[in-house]
Amino acid sequence: MIAKKDIASRDDIYMLVTTFYNKVQNNAALAPFFSVIDDWKAHYNHLTTFWESNLFLKTKYLGNPLAVHVEVDKQNHNAISQAHFGIWLNLWFETVDELFAGERANNAKFRARKMSTFMYLNIFKSR
Repeated sequence: MIAKKDIASRDDIYMLVTTFYNKVQNNAALAPFFSVIDDWKAHYNHLTTFWESNLFLKTKYLGNPLAVHVEVDKQNHNAISQAHFGIWLNLWFETVDELFAGERANNAKFRARKMSTFMYLNIFKSR
């Protein structure tokens, strides 16, 4: 068995993001919330920068993910639930584990867990 490497570059993050969001787009529970995205290539680059800033702490991410998620929830009649975040998180963990192993991979899972809790609580609070 070939040992997996850790997340080490922007290219690694891009592979993680594109693999993960391919799963999201094919997930019956999550896909409807992502139907507002009309330029997936731009979205992949945006999310790669987001994760690069989180994992490498060297890239400046410009954006407000919370505001975007609150708006998507409103557009979907406040339908985003804790279960949706659980599915999202499980797909993220699955994808990280399929592709990578190591400290940054573990950090990607840790940060995603914190982020999903923060997002859900604040979406709920905004209702």
